[in-house]
Amino acid sequence: MLLVIDVGNTNTVLGLYRGKELVHNWRLTTDKARTSDEWAMVVHELFSLSGLHFPDINDVIISCVVPPLLNTLGTLCDTYFKLQPLVVGPGIKTGMPILYDNPREVGADRIVNAVAAYAKKPSSLIVVDFGTATTFDCISKQGEYLGGAIAPGLSISAEALYERASKLPRVEICCPPQVIAKNTVNSMQAGLFYGYVGLIDGIVSRMKQELRETPYVLATGGLATLVAPYCQAIDEVDNCLTLEGLRIIYERNHVV
Repeated sequence: MLLVIDVGNTNTVLGLYRGKELVHNWRLTTDKARTSDEWAMVVHELFSLSGLHFPDINDVIISCVVPPLLNTLGTLCDTYFKLQPLVVGPGIKTGMPILYDNPREVGADRIVNAVAAYAKKPSSLIVVDFGTATTFDCISKQGEYLGGAIAPGLSISAEALYERASKLPRVEICCPPQVIAKNTVNSMQAGLFYGYVGLIDGIVSRMKQELRETPYVLATGGLATLVAPYCQAIDEVDNCLTLEGLRIIYERNHVV
């Protein structure tokens, strides 16, 4: 089986594929201080709960935006899986031209999402990834990565409001009962949540104007399921988009 690992700044998502079938997936907190042995303990426990064992893994592919963890996960794969992982980065075959001023600047997760989105729906696309940062990525109908935008994530915005405004509390990120709120907590939730909905719709609308067409809009990431239903711009949510992109890129680089 193929183990795919997507390391984000806040969460790390693992998926296990048997052929093209995603049979298991897990979401963990990204901890930069966790050692390779600690990673092994966590992964072993997850595997055990699903009736799996380390020898079941035939190969590993990693997408990582937290550079210090690449060496840690490389050691994990070498020591416990007896494998050299494939790492998404410069030189890897993605099958997608990157029309960016400097292609090396594009985050691995953004390219992986774009590859998966175009494989899923080969047309003009915008991918919105609700992560630590919220990214917007445009793909042409010819399958070219055109570029995009990066905005602070909803969690970052909520934390900044709490830290910088001395009298405001830390609040749960959720859809409030109404926009014209009657207490401080709901007022903050209304501003954060609906402000973010407006941000999503506004940026996607401007991207469509620049593209001069109507791309299909896919959303993914930890908060996509919560926010997307309130966004007019989003056509579909796919929480496993990044995992699928890793599987596709692995296949494009795998030599039998």
